[in-house]
Amino acid sequence: MLRRLAGFCFALLLAAPGGAAAGASNVYFGDLHLHTSWSPDAALFGNRSAGPDTAYRYAKGLPVAHPFHGARVRIGTPLDFMAVTDHAEFMGVIPMILEGDPRVAHTDTARHVAKLVAEGRSQEVFNLIIQQVFSGDVDPGLVSPEVSGSVWREITAAAERHYQPGHFTTLLAWEWSSMPRQANLHRVVVVREGAEVGDRFVPYSSLTSNRPEDLWKFFESTSERTGAHFVAIPHNSNISRGLMFRDVDLDEEPFDAEYARLRARWEPIVEVTQVKGDSETHPILSPNDEFADYEPFGENMPGPPGVDAPPAEESRSGSYIRSALRLGLEVEARIGVNPYAFGLIGSTDSHTGLASAEEDNYYGKWARQSTPAAKLGDATQGQLDGFSMGAAGLTAVWANENTREAIFDALQRREAYATTGPRIGVRFFGGWSFGPGDAQDPDPAGPGYAKGVPMGGELSAPDADGRAPRFLVHAAKDPVGANLDRIQVVKGWLDAGGSTHERVYDVALSGGREAGPDGKVPPVGNTVDLAAASYENSIGAGELATLWQDPDFDASQPAFYYARVIEIPTPRHTLYDAVALGVEHPQQNPPVIQERAYTSPIWYRPSATE
Repeated sequence: MLRRLAGFCFALLLAAPGGAAAGASNVYFGDLHLHTSWSPDAALFGNRSAGPDTAYRYAKGLPVAHPFHGARVRIGTPLDFMAVTDHAEFMGVIPMILEGDPRVAHTDTARHVAKLVAEGRSQEVFNLIIQQVFSGDVDPGLVSPEVSGSVWREITAAAERHYQPGHFTTLLAWEWSSMPRQANLHRVVVVREGAEVGDRFVPYSSLTSNRPEDLWKFFESTSERTGAHFVAIPHNSNISRGLMFRDVDLDEEPFDAEYARLRARWEPIVEVTQVKGDSETHPILSPNDEFADYEPFGENMPGPPGVDAPPAEESRSGSYIRSALRLGLEVEARIGVNPYAFGLIGSTDSHTGLASAEEDNYYGKWARQSTPAAKLGDATQGQLDGFSMGAAGLTAVWANENTREAIFDALQRREAYATTGPRIGVRFFGGWSFGPGDAQDPDPAGPGYAKGVPMGGELSAPDADGRAPRFLVHAAKDPVGANLDRIQVVKGWLDAGGSTHERVYDVALSGGREAGPDGKVPPVGNTVDLAAASYENSIGAGELATLWQDPDFDASQPAFYYARVIEIPTPRHTLYDAVALGVEHPQQNPPVIQERAYTSPIWYRPSATE
């Protein structure tokens, strides 16, 4: 109850006093990437009961039975919105097979799968499904329009049952799970409308095509036919083998302006953090960023026979968000369109049906990893073991109401941000005329919207006096979480020679700290008790705000800026588990982390001034 009341008070704190601000007045937190038992891998790895209804009930704060061990579980702080995003590939098929559903039970594959599962050979079934995806040799009886359409209509019906406009929003969605060369090029697809429109189409699957251009064509034709609006969200790019963010397509053909426009149109937002690690940047790519090594994950997922992974150095640059933002500046300079002018969100990618991103209340990616002992001992998935993955993340959007339309529109205009799990409240505005008093305004949205643009926006003109842009940033801690260490602004820019650069600026520090002569800031400290898996909010700050002006601005150079808010050190979910088990914390994972939030960028474009 305390967490739920605190979340309510937090919403009031960040709402504009006396009503709506000039722009969006409220922050809403949710999960846009969650799998239920209707995803084949979720069902095969322990989730046989937590379908869409259970997922929505859990997200709303109701107690539910865990799908693996059956114990009563409950989210700490309910979500404001959620999307069930089951894989379009074989959506709902495994539960149908195991229940003997006549729509699929007659097929040879269904009989074979049922036998293997009964013998405890779920991993072999998963391998069989993956092989069918790669080969394209799919049993048509499992993916017929009758099967896919009926399952999708059950999903849309569940979303309608749980949609409570103004209180809890459900969004129609699915995952398009493209894996060319075993690269994770998956997209989560979110729909603005409800079942009245959603029931007029069937989710597009990578079994039809694994090329993003074909997914975009589906959006175009379906939008014209039904009036549906779509957003595709690239996810988990850190294991994309460098293929997610490049300047060539899957045929190695360079982007042209039309390709870049289509990508920018349909993919205005990307997922920067989730259970399979953090995709902001990598220490090799950002060697001067002391916070770059957060929740790292494997460089590549295991590939199919005969497909070698690219060298790590080659794959990294195309697999991380900050590098993609920099590449977008280069591509725009060449062809006039930036395909990577995207905003940032976080989500869980949980396959338990439970949107759990809280370190002290985390049940693993797979249902079978739901206990401390299971997480510690589950080595069957290699780097997908329960301790290697993190408890993350959340999507935050700024909107005036908690409805499908308002949340979707916030994603489309990129007025959204990511957190690794905590409900950190962040405002970020850029402009030319902010004054010193604006950072102390109790409602930063007032001067923010009146004098500038919010996160996701573009600065359209330089200051008449030649001054650098100014950025107004305000952060508030999770009401029941950890204090804040600092606010940083991450800048990337393109120089006159066509090369990109980056720099991280510490712009607001807790505890009265200042940077030393070497430019480095002393650590905030660490109150974590490793023996008790606890911490104290005796360091850091509950709130930080500042007005920062770029000291290295060059009006001729395109640039992007985003804010990164860092918490004080807190226990990782693995420390809670190790203490619960009475064992030493495994050395391969840190026992302590500094969780964070990433805002969507603000772009400066010299061409906009011509």
